[in-house]
Amino acid sequence: MLTFIVNPAAGSGYALKIEAQVRAELERRGVSAEFLRTDAPGHATELARAAADREGCSGVIAVGGDGTCYEVACGLMDTRVPFGIIPAGTGNDFIKTVGIPKKPMQALELILAGKPRPVDVGRVNDRLFLNVSGTGFDVTVLDYTLEAKKYVKGILPYLYGLIRGIAHYKPVHMRFTADGETQERDVLICAVANGRFFGGGIAICPDARPDDGCFDLVVVENKPRWVIPFYIPGLLLGRVLKFRITTHRRVRRVRIESPGMRLNMDGEVYSMDAAEYEMLPGALMLFW
Repeated sequence: MLTFIVNPAAGSGYALKIEAQVRAELERRGVSAEFLRTDAPGHATELARAAADREGCSGVIAVGGDGTCYEVACGLMDTRVPFGIIPAGTGNDFIKTVGIPKKPMQALELILAGKPRPVDVGRVNDRLFLNVSGTGFDVTVLDYTLEAKKYVKGILPYLYGLIRGIAHYKPVHMRFTADGETQERDVLICAVANGRFFGGGIAICPDARPDDGCFDLVVVENKPRWVIPFYIPGLLLGRVLKFRITTHRRVRRVRIESPGMRLNMDGEVYSMDAAEYEMLPGALMLFW
């Protein structure tokens, strides 16, 4: 049996419309499934873990955005029960890396084909992440983007975030240790990537693979504020690895330290002084 975990708030109610379409299609095909709805933060993790423990569970499917996917993934860690994603949120950056269709019914077709494969998961201190984590200019942009999402949708919140981010950005001075090698400097962006995209489709690491057992560490050197706008077009077009001020390497362990650092983890921002990253290769079975 497939279990679908639906976040009713995802996409401002869009997830509920997708739930109705999925129900109808599964009934037409005679596919056995159950639908569960979340009612609080963290609830999707509890529902996913309980579903995975039930005999005969053939997959647990998240219907929502990146936050819903994260919670369901946490509940399925190391269970080997296949994880599926039907995008019904606003960001959905992770699906772009793994090739899950943006259109929900096409994503359902992928799940029903039933060919899950292992995918890597990152751990930061005591928290997991599927996609991208890091600090710097992108976190400043994210702050203003989330503010704008209360009022407008689509690409406009990200454009607003970029403009406000440039005006208010301050460099982050950090020490980072990658596979035993330590450096200390001011940075514009420090991203630890399992996936390729963040910020609604910006390719922070076009070379990243979520099944290679490694993080892609992308560090962009700090530049004066007036110079930053000249790099924005290249960032939006996925050319960040071609910047002369960018260094890129694949690593298994990373530690970054900066007092009062604000860290992005799959679109959520947390404050901390140090972040210890560990790669968990093949920790999830994903329909992709």
